[in-house]
Amino acid sequence: MFAPDSTRAAVLHGPGDLRIEDIPLRALGPDDVLVTVDAVGVCGSDMHYFADGRNGQNVLRRPTVLGHEAAGTVTATGSGVALKAGTRVAVEPAVGCGTCPTCRSGRYNLCPVGVCLGSPPTDGTFAEYVIAPGRAVHPLPDAIPLEVGALIEPLAVAVWAVRRAEVELGDRVLVTGAGPIGILVMQVARAAGAAEVIVTDVNDARLAQARELGASAVLNTADRFPELTGVDRLLECSAHPAALWQGLHTLRPAGRATVVGQAAPSVDGLPLAHLQRWEIELATAFRYAHAFPTAIAMAADGRVDLARVLTGRFALDDAADALRAPVKDPSHLKVVVRPGDRAA
Repeated sequence: MFAPDSTRAAVLHGPGDLRIEDIPLRALGPDDVLVTVDAVGVCGSDMHYFADGRNGQNVLRRPTVLGHEAAGTVTATGSGVALKAGTRVAVEPAVGCGTCPTCRSGRYNLCPVGVCLGSPPTDGTFAEYVIAPGRAVHPLPDAIPLEVGALIEPLAVAVWAVRRAEVELGDRVLVTGAGPIGILVMQVARAAGAAEVIVTDVNDARLAQARELGASAVLNTADRFPELTGVDRLLECSAHPAALWQGLHTLRPAGRATVVGQAAPSVDGLPLAHLQRWEIELATAFRYAHAFPTAIAMAADGRVDLARVLTGRFALDDAADALRAPVKDPSHLKVVVRPGDRAA
């Protein structure tokens, strides 16, 4: 059974300092799988680590391989894993301990000691080979190409966000932020039965993409936030506090707001009296739990169009360019790094 002891990987040493290096691979454990990585999506968190050496409260303290949105092919398995070599899989990067009360309740996304691939100091998936727990890889049907399979992870984020938002049949939904997650949230909300999904952003190119992918209406909020009322569910995906505060005032009495984008450590100005007066619920969403199977099914049967969200491809040697691409060209939604490709 093929089991390399090293892999080429994109290692972040500091802000803007990404190096392609050979790094050692740990030995394959009985419950592990070795995955030959086909594609890795670039996430906003990767871009923050690359630009600033931190993402929110998590700080880069030692060289770390970035990347956590991966798909590839199982190349080798430990003795306790039933999957066969050759199985095409999406990798679920956030893994709980599996034994604490939180994990045993099913909310392993909140495990106090859990780790996530590509979240420093845990090495990620910008690499030719990755070792992952067998319980954290999900077989992909033939209907999903491997490079599209790399987007199952952000789709799982959207699935979990819509679950946390409790979107129901016939709901009027407002999604603030037309980045990759916002556009996926919009598609999942439509698939969940929302009658109307309005998307806001300050970028016309992204709003046009949201409309093409199924938004009921798109609104540019660069100058002012529109006077919307009667919204049942707000999903805040922009990570801008102003969008949340403005969005809260669009909700009907007893509506529900869900924070999806990376929140600031603390934010002033929460309209608590308004929330109390109208019994508006404020929820949060962090990663996902048990969302990969649903995400895979939605992508496989076409309820969500992942292929049109993928807007760029880069070789591993060009990983730094991939991390800069969405900033240089905001029309990009998702770009992927393909570790098996070579730079032109």
